[in-house]
Amino acid sequence: MHAIQQQYWSIRDYLSPVLKESKFKEHGRITPEEFVAAGDFLAYKFPVWTWEKGDSSKARDYLPADKQYLVTRGVPCLRRATSLAYTDADEDAERLLNFGDSSAGGDGDEWVETHAGRKPNLDSAANPGEIADIPDDSQDDDLASGVGNMSLGNVPAMSEIPDMDEIPDMEEEDLEEGDAATAAPKNVIDSSQVVEVATGNLLQVRTYDVMITYDKYYQTPRIWLLGYDENRTPLTPSQIFQDVSADHALKTVTIEPFPHSSSLQAASVHPCKHASVMKKVIERMNNSVVAEQLAQQKAPKEKKKWPFSRKTSGIGKDDKNVAPAAGDDEEIEGMRVDFYLVVFLKFIASIVPTIEVDSTTSF
Repeated sequence: MHAIQQQYWSIRDYLSPVLKESKFKEHGRITPEEFVAAGDFLAYKFPVWTWEKGDSSKARDYLPADKQYLVTRGVPCLRRATSLAYTDADEDAERLLNFGDSSAGGDGDEWVETHAGRKPNLDSAANPGEIADIPDDSQDDDLASGVGNMSLGNVPAMSEIPDMDEIPDMEEEDLEEGDAATAAPKNVIDSSQVVEVATGNLLQVRTYDVMITYDKYYQTPRIWLLGYDENRTPLTPSQIFQDVSADHALKTVTIEPFPHSSSLQAASVHPCKHASVMKKVIERMNNSVVAEQLAQQKAPKEKKKWPFSRKTSGIGKDDKNVAPAAGDDEEIEGMRVDFYLVVFLKFIASIVPTIEVDSTTSF
């Protein structure tokens, strides 16, 4: 059934027309040209994002050959999304804490502790859980008693100690060439190069490769996630869903074939609601941008004085009769489409809150 659905989606995407008219403010959708422009702006301002061309057999003709999708690699994920989940019981559990000195009889500072009844989550870095006591090692006592019983009375005479010159040299005996073990060295795996997967109270640090493609049917960007553990071993689908908000896991986030590869499977946020959400966010941001541009336009502007200009006489003295220049009344542009992907990443960050996909936080 899933294979039939995938085939239906590919046919639907193939038959869908390419959007030609800009509608990112009215409907939240963008054209392929606007997607490339927004991607260029994102890659320029934040160089962690780069363009990729992908598999040539999967290239989309409505996009440039070398700008098929955007990718950033090694995005950290320090916690699981389940560690951020709260219940109604957690919200209602509150406790009053007093930090004053009760013996002195004074009124101390009082604080309200929220989520007081919440049990620690072992997946959280802030709640490492109980750490077991280190057991006593009896070998330390044996070593101490052995050192105490040592005696320096039986020191051999100087004549019995062999001279260092009499010890044969390893190179002179040519032991390395005669040793059969050195003739055929074995490929030994260095244990120091292998990182043990974090368990228990250790912080499980995962990394993700994040890709942004253009969805022709929904006419919006689409996010794709590839997860790895500490040893760069690909994560299973169930492990990836641990880093997705519970409201979206297995609902809007599913495992699907990556459109620019013939063999890659990745987790994807379905773009069916992207246009409506982006429309609301863009409306709010556009209103603030328009208000700021209007304030700048109404601000008094100083006339530029050219250093090499000369005074005019006669005609042109009366400035009141001079018609204003055509460029004085600038049209209010509002939010530009270049910022589309910057806003899009902030929206995606709410779906995968523990994956640091939004590298534009300071923008």
